[in-house]
Amino acid sequence: MPHIHDDKVKKLEEIANKVREDIIAMLLEAKSGHSAGPLGMADIFVAFYFHLLHHDPKNPDWPERDRLILSNGHICPVRYATMVEAGYYPRAWLKRLRQFGSPFQGHPERLRCPGVETTSGPLGSGLAQAAGLAYAARLDGKKWRTFCLTSDAEHGAGVHWEAALFAGRNKLNNLTVVVDRNNIEIDGYTEDIMPLEPLRDKYEAFNWHVIEIDGHNFKEIFSALDEAHATKGKPTMIVAQTVKGKGVSFMENNVDFHGKSATREQMEQALKELEEDRD
Repeated sequence: MPHIHDDKVKKLEEIANKVREDIIAMLLEAKSGHSAGPLGMADIFVAFYFHLLHHDPKNPDWPERDRLILSNGHICPVRYATMVEAGYYPRAWLKRLRQFGSPFQGHPERLRCPGVETTSGPLGSGLAQAAGLAYAARLDGKKWRTFCLTSDAEHGAGVHWEAALFAGRNKLNNLTVVVDRNNIEIDGYTEDIMPLEPLRDKYEAFNWHVIEIDGHNFKEIFSALDEAHATKGKPTMIVAQTVKGKGVSFMENNVDFHGKSATREQMEQALKELEEDRD
């Protein structure tokens, strides 16, 4: 991948901050939903939709598009907000999060949202879906790539590791996974509940190429995806160290905001902090 100019990085950072503002505004309108997880993944989503993916918002079913699978669907506000910014949906949809009949449900639904590849819900299933897509692309001789975004806590699901075995065994180098390694799940810290470490060693034992990055550093994100693209004979796992609740001081690394929204006063404070960052 060519060098990423600092001006491009600055622009992407601005978009990510706008996405975070939209996430808070969506949750404020909905009065429910996951908050900290979406905030922590804004940079990753912006990197994909504004630089890395081969895609076309005006033609979301373009056959040669890359496929992006969101396994931990409960962080969908970040996907919705990013895809609105990218031109997939009208901004008015942001006010309809989690409403009856809305295209923006609490988990993404493929038939409601053009450009969403799968309906997500059961944690751990995304990697199996992504591995199947990558294998199908190989069988069909297609050049598009498959990307899967997962949480760290859903590594407790057996189906996730079955898919990891399948991908490693079949040397799916057209598959890249990004794990949101924020170390927090709904009941506390991952290493207290179901320890994942040594995570890198586990994937390498399954014939995966592993890269560890700062999930808020665009240059590191781009470099990792470039390295994944160049890797032959193995799928790639990118372990992205992120801050849950990134950009909002009282949400950052706070277990309490995994599965709940904030009060109106807290949301207004969050918007104020994000606006100050933008200025």
